Amino acid sequence: MGTAAAVTGFLASHRLYIMEMQQFDDVLTKRFFVRVKFCGVAGETVDVAGLKADFVALAHAEQMQWAIHDGSHRARVMILVSKLDHCLEDLLYRQRIGELPMEVTAIVSNHPDMRNIAERYGIAYHLMPVTAATKAAQEAQLLELIERTGTELVVLARYMQIFSDDLCKRLGGRALNIHHSFLPGFKGAKPYHQAHERGVKLIGATAHFVTGDLDEGPIIEQIVERVDHSFTPEMLAAVGRDSERRALSTAVRLLLENRVFLDGTKTVIFK
Repeated sequence: MGTAAAVTGFLASHRLYIMEMQQFDDVLTKRFFVRVKFCGVAGETVDVAGLKADFVALAHAEQMQWAIHDGSHRARVMILVSKLDHCLEDLLYRQRIGELPMEVTAIVSNHPDMRNIAERYGIAYHLMPVTAATKAAQEAQLLELIERTGTELVVLARYMQIFSDDLCKRLGGRALNIHHSFLPGFKGAKPYHQAHERGVKLIGATAHFVTGDLDEGPIIEQIVERVDHSFTPEMLAAVGRDSERRALSTAVRLLLENRVFLDGTKTVIFK
């Protein structure tokens, strides 16, 4: 309560109007989270740089990990994809209509299949094939491209390659992935056929941060759909694709709006 009061008092002292405020006290991890959306009163412009400088003393006194973001900023996002286009097409469509406030710095793939999509949207396409022998060099090239383009968020939109532990650490908290909900139960080829054979009744998708533990990073969004015996493997796959699109786009939006806070191995999300 003291921290929240200190933050609101700080904003009031700078003639700032609070539009939205959410907070959560994690009694298990002993961490307190707060997110405040604010603006200048009477149309006044907010000096973000000056505000950050003034906030340092308060943050130090309250022992905070903190950030102040400009709400008009369009994050620079790089999309990685292999041969399946449904998540890529969905993200680019949502970006085009203004639903996702981002600038796509590049589309990177280990296959040439998605080049025509990149050309249609006027986005740079980088083909980076991966083999066991070239993996280290490819990751170094990818990291250099991320840094050179000023990319802030890396989105794996059905990119079927595993990052090394080192790259996962370098991209900690700014890379997310999507996968179907059958993991770790149904691995490998044709997971929907495996699920059909077992008669599953729930399918969906999980969007999560990328970590060195494969497909086990802190979860940002999950979609679940009920199915039954009448669904063929192809019908299950169609539901799965839709779940993946929805889960990934929602996770990207939450990150772009700075609504996701890491809390150890899990997340706190203010929607």
